[in-house]
Amino acid sequence: MSRGGAEGERDTECEWYSLNRFSCLFNRKRPDVKTTTDWFAPIIWEGTYNRQVLEKYYKRLNITIGLAVFATGKFVDQYLEQFLQSANKHFMIGYNVIFYILMDDFSKLPPIELGPLRTFKLCTVLKQHVWKDFNYIYMKNLDMYIIEHIQHEVDFLFSMTVNQIFKNDFGVETLGKSVAQLHAWWYFRHAENFPYERRPKSAAFIPFGEGDFYYQSAVFGGTPHEVLAFIKEYQKGVTSDNRNGLKSIYEHYLNKYLFINKPTKLLSPEYNWDPNFRTPPQIKHVKIAWHSKSI
Repeated sequence: MSRGGAEGERDTECEWYSLNRFSCLFNRKRPDVKTTTDWFAPIIWEGTYNRQVLEKYYKRLNITIGLAVFATGKFVDQYLEQFLQSANKHFMIGYNVIFYILMDDFSKLPPIELGPLRTFKLCTVLKQHVWKDFNYIYMKNLDMYIIEHIQHEVDFLFSMTVNQIFKNDFGVETLGKSVAQLHAWWYFRHAENFPYERRPKSAAFIPFGEGDFYYQSAVFGGTPHEVLAFIKEYQKGVTSDNRNGLKSIYEHYLNKYLFINKPTKLLSPEYNWDPNFRTPPQIKHVKIAWHSKSI
C-alpha cells in the first residue's frame, strides 16, 4: 500500500471505505450490546467481525501500523518494559509494525526484543518551560514527528498511554480512518452523567443533552492524517482556553473533537478494560487492561 502525503492518505481511506461496504465483515450478531452507532460506524466487540476475511484483505495490502507511546520519568521505570513486551506479543501480529517511543532519557530504555516484522524508533521529547501539561508536551512532540516522518512510514497510527498492558490480540479489526475507544468507566452509565467539559467558554464544551459516547483518551488512532487533524484541533483548543483563563483536560478536548468529527470505528470497552471493575458478561475477551498491581 502506498503511504505518505495526500495521495497515500487517499489510497488508504478509499481502500478502507471499500472494505466497509462488505457488511459481512462487521454485522455478526451480539444482541447483548450495541454494535453500530447512529451514524453507522461499527462498534467492535468480540464476535462481531470476521477475522479470517479481514486478515485475507489486509495481508495483500502489505500495510504498516505505527504505535506511539510517551514515557518519561517514573513511567519509564514502572510501565514501559511491560507495555512493550505485551504489545510485541499481541499488537497486530503478522503485520509490519513500528513502535514509536517518545522519551526524554534514552539511557532508561529497557531491553527490547521484538518479533518478526517489528521495529522501534526512539523519538526525543522536546520541552519548553511554557509547556506544563504532560499531554500537551506529548501531543506537541507527536505532531512534530508525524509531520517529520511518521506519516511517510505507516498507513495507520495508534497513540496509547504507557500504563496499560495488552492481554489478547489487538488486530486489524481495529483499523479505520478515525478510531475511538469507548471508556470502560462510562460505557455502562447514563449519558447525562458523562463528565464532559460543561463550561460554555471552554473550547472543549459540550452542552447537557448532547454527546454520543464518552471516549477514553488512552487509545486513539486512525490514519496519520486524521491523528494529526485531532492534534491540531487540540492545540488550538488549549491555546484558546489559555487566552480565556481556562484549563480543561486532554480527554475533554478529545471528546469534543469526536463529537464534532464522528469516528469511523469505535472500540468496545473490551479493548481498554479496568481490571478493578467486576467484569460484566458483555466483556468476552479483554484486549488491553489498565495497569494495576492485580494484573
